[in-house]
Amino acid sequence: MDVSASQARAIALAAQGLATPRPARVDAKQLRALVERLGVVQIDSVNVLVRSHYLPAFSRLGGYDTTLLDRHAHRAPRALFEYWGHEASLLPTALQPLFRWRMERALDHAWGRMKRIAKKQPTFVQDILALVAERGPISASEIELGGRPSRKGWWEWSDAKTAIEWLFWSGQVTSARRRGFERLYDLPARVLPAKVLSQPTPSEPDAHRALIERAARALGIASESDLRDYYRLPLAGARTAVAELVEAGTLEAVRVEGWAKPGYLHRAAVVPKRIAADRSALLSPFDSLVWFRDRTHRLFGMKYRIEIYVPAPKRVHGYYVLPFLLGDRLVARVDLKADRAAGVLRVQAAHGEPGVAKARVAAALAGELSRMAVWLGLARVEIMPRGDLATALAKARR
Repeated sequence: MDVSASQARAIALAAQGLATPRPARVDAKQLRALVERLGVVQIDSVNVLVRSHYLPAFSRLGGYDTTLLDRHAHRAPRALFEYWGHEASLLPTALQPLFRWRMERALDHAWGRMKRIAKKQPTFVQDILALVAERGPISASEIELGGRPSRKGWWEWSDAKTAIEWLFWSGQVTSARRRGFERLYDLPARVLPAKVLSQPTPSEPDAHRALIERAARALGIASESDLRDYYRLPLAGARTAVAELVEAGTLEAVRVEGWAKPGYLHRAAVVPKRIAADRSALLSPFDSLVWFRDRTHRLFGMKYRIEIYVPAPKRVHGYYVLPFLLGDRLVARVDLKADRAAGVLRVQAAHGEPGVAKARVAAALAGELSRMAVWLGLARVEIMPRGDLATALAKARR
């Protein structure tokens, strides 16, 4: 079967919930259904605009009360839990059994510092676990059991922080809630629904197959690498799972215009007759539509990278840059900052993609920025004169 580039974009947007108009009002049920549909929402610590995990629902549903998402993630009856799904992520609680293989094989997959503390200081790790059992929910900063203290820097963890992150990675503790952005840890039995914990643990191949199927449903159409990346699965396990799902008829191998490798179409994928030309969305850099940069380029022709870690003089588009979706195209990228003290949503730079009609894109982007400012409780939008779309955007705002 042959799939055109425009059909592939439409299938992907429909699967990701970006092909239909936004509802007039967003309630808890709609929000839960969205996260269930996506299967994973990435968490990130950068807060220059708003925490990243709040943005996918705004992109798809419009302005909503973020405490609804917090309630699903942090209060009983809990619909979501935190774990390493893509990166650090919110996941539907029903998926917890599918990640037990990763927890059980944590020592094989953990990165250096966590692996070292698990191997070399097992007594210290068990003392941390006992403290969580006694005092949880508890933050890493509240744990004082000796060991190397923390130093300044993003990844300069103390021994206690490293140990508790190992326990989190291996599934021995989980996140009960967050205080600000600080995770509070507790035992899974006190956090996750009993009906989830009582579920049998699937075999690793069964878990891989189920996760690949979830990824395929959320992506609509995807390459093998797209499917594997969604839940960061090992190559061999993902490849076997894809082959088995093709054999079962859950996935269909297809030829996609412009793709060098085969695509896989989920049997439930919908090909919309058309994507509304005025359907627009600002996308988090960590949105599941664009987080795999190779796929973003294949689908939309946008070579997108996040420049947070690039020295300021070398940045091309800005610090916290959101792609802008209009219709079925990524047409611009904007560097945004929420200046909460001044009540301003600041557009620090605005760049159009090559060949776009700038006046049309600017008009649509101006409307989306206004909606975002209202959602964030900011009084106005301010356009800085940087980027080839800035002048047209400023004009559209007037």
